Amino acid sequence: MMQLRALVNGYTQVVNQNLQAVPWLQSTGYTTDSNGRRTPMTVTNTGSAQVQAVAGALLRHIDALNITGVLRSVYWYGNLQSVVRTDQQGGDILQFPEIPGGPVRNWLVTTVIETWPDWAHVIVTLQTS
Repeated sequence: MMQLRALVNGYTQVVNQNLQAVPWLQSTGYTTDSNGRRTPMTVTNTGSAQVQAVAGALLRHIDALNITGVLRSVYWYGNLQSVVRTDQQGGDILQFPEIPGGPVRNWLVTTVIETWPDWAHVIVTLQTS
């Protein structure tokens, strides 16, 4: 089986290196306390991310979904998920700097563009709190 993503990623890394060992807070659902407040539950993993600007066509798609904020397009080796209400899971969070060398920030997976057995393309939104 041809690993097309791996082939393309080799060329992409010439101008934009993958981020290695990126923390991935994988949502496993939530707990609810006696006051009804929900607390997200996560499992921490790491992975490799190819972080890029969001392309024009995707920006138009996201605009139609009314998603705003600082956005990035991420290609990830693995299966990232956004909010899946029927499974009672929140979105996964990736942790990487907004700019190279900057402080590590939290990025919520807000849109899943495509998923395959060994990689996913998602849009993440910078979290400010």
